[in-house]
Amino acid sequence: MSLLFEEIDSQASPLGEISLRRRRIPALGDRDIYEVKLGEEFLMSSMFVEAEEALSNLGLARVQGDRLDVVVGGLGLGYTAVAALRDERIAELLVVEALDTVIGWHRDELVPLGKTLNADARNRYVHGSFFDLATAPDTGFDPDSPGRKFDAILLDIDHSPTEFLNAANAGFYTGDNLALMAEQLKPGGVFAMWSQNLPEERFETLLKTVFETVDSHVISFYNPFLNGESTNSVYVCVKGAVSARK
Repeated sequence: MSLLFEEIDSQASPLGEISLRRRRIPALGDRDIYEVKLGEEFLMSSMFVEAEEALSNLGLARVQGDRLDVVVGGLGLGYTAVAALRDERIAELLVVEALDTVIGWHRDELVPLGKTLNADARNRYVHGSFFDLATAPDTGFDPDSPGRKFDAILLDIDHSPTEFLNAANAGFYTGDNLALMAEQLKPGGVFAMWSQNLPEERFETLLKTVFETVDSHVISFYNPFLNGESTNSVYVCVKGAVSARK
């Protein structure tokens, strides 16, 4: 093991080999950078977390009321979930993750935010496919409470609405399936989604067929590899009093 690099864990998954790594980049100072890779593809890095945190902050800022029940789709390194739990209104947070390996990294506290999530009684891990659960409103996201409604659903799984972690995910991004997911939101509930790309007009138009309001936010952050700014985006959608599904 190098002082500058360590592979903490690597396991087979239904999507391919998934690995957790820790590295140090001397030019960036004395801090550990955690990375998740699927095969040769980078899924997540603790170097860039601003947009993952903004997903929670922007989404929950649009939710009214207290004692909020919230779903996070995609655990990753835990930044979206931890940012959500900073909102004292959260009553329960369900973090839906398809890969049991990733949940195990957090439960075993192999990643820095695992300890924070495990210590918060409001947090609960749900092992399952977000996309399967999202499009089955009669059963829904909570295995202990079929048909449960939520105040917010925060999604960070695919790279964008047109670039997928798994080709099978493409079918979710349709009006019918987005409307099925929206059935699991309470009236006035919020759906927010992260994307690595700038807002896509075609997807915004699709979202507007399901949700009463749709706003897109560009998140800028410093990228030391470019010595300049990079951008991601967050879509924030609010459900009306009546479902748009026909």
